[in-house]
Amino acid sequence: MQHRVIVLGAGYTGASAAGRLAKRLRRDEVAITLVNAEADFVERVRNHQLATGQDLKHRPLSEMFDGTGVELRLAKVTGIDADRKTVAIAGANGAEELEYDTLVYALGSGWNDQGVPGSAEHAHQIAGRSGALRLRERLAELDAGQTVMVVGGGLTGVEASTEIAEARPDLDVALAVSGGLGDWLSPKGRAHVGKVFGKLGITAHEHTTISGVEADHVTTADGEVLPAAVTVWNAGFAVHPIAKATSLKVSGTGQIVVDGTMRSVSHPDVYAIGDAAMAPGAGDKPLRMSCASGIPAAWLAADAIAARLTGKKAPEKTIGYFNQCVSLGRKEGLIQYVTSDDRARKSVLTGRVAAVYKELVCWSAAWSVANPTLGMPVRRRRVTSGRPLAPATA
Repeated sequence: MQHRVIVLGAGYTGASAAGRLAKRLRRDEVAITLVNAEADFVERVRNHQLATGQDLKHRPLSEMFDGTGVELRLAKVTGIDADRKTVAIAGANGAEELEYDTLVYALGSGWNDQGVPGSAEHAHQIAGRSGALRLRERLAELDAGQTVMVVGGGLTGVEASTEIAEARPDLDVALAVSGGLGDWLSPKGRAHVGKVFGKLGITAHEHTTISGVEADHVTTADGEVLPAAVTVWNAGFAVHPIAKATSLKVSGTGQIVVDGTMRSVSHPDVYAIGDAAMAPGAGDKPLRMSCASGIPAAWLAADAIAARLTGKKAPEKTIGYFNQCVSLGRKEGLIQYVTSDDRARKSVLTGRVAAVYKELVCWSAAWSVANPTLGMPVRRRRVTSGRPLAPATA
């Protein structure tokens, strides 16, 4: 009988893990099933480009995993029973229950309205493809001079505001940030972001907390009313709520608590990767929600699963950071070099060179996911542990 591996979610992390497992393990011994609600792989880091009218390359998952031995199931995950080792899904065939021997949980995260009144009803988000497409339609309807208010001064907020301002210079683009603009960056990094904001005519409302959202304006915690024909909400991410409803040990944010191999500390047959995991990083700091964390975590989890199934020692590595890549429209960028535990260093790369650098990073990440079994040597080993196996063929 084959060892059954189910991977939930086909974003950067889930797709990477499924492909790497297919490369590491023998098809006759291990059955890998990848469950995803959408038929295409979504380049989430480019959703701000999609929202401003740019057309992105379609990457059907069926084509990506053709010939890999990975079974693709297009369905929504509706529940997990970590004690019975089953996953409930809903797809074209209705409700089904899948049994697993090893589960890789990579359902990621979505937008977080932070409970602010009116945000869920009136604000747009770009955490998912559908949200980016709705924002795309709304931006196309705006007349010159109308205001787009972007809320949230992290990477997504900065990238969204600059992308919109560059694509639609006729609009009045503003960014509301609870702290200072780019306050996580080095002084050189902050200065460059401020310079680009000035060139693009973006108004930065620093030290401003948004306490309410309406159809045509937002209200600050100080009671100030700011115009907003469109509000784009980027105030953090929230993980999928399914894990919190299980017996898996989760953090206060609902992330599955894992060890250095991305293995659940409460259920050894479950691995969590990407935004869904509360994973230790350099300096004992939890890994931040990002593609930069997710893909290395996917590789680490896949290698650990393969090692344990084949009787080898599971690798345990500390994932650290090297830089943060920020697109500031299509012509400008910022590469902020950081310590392994993600603190800004003095050094930065700016301008057109940085924009090209960021583009190459995005392209290479998408390529590695779209070519899941290429680019690394074949090391398929026979399974020696886990669910009993039928005799393997050569």
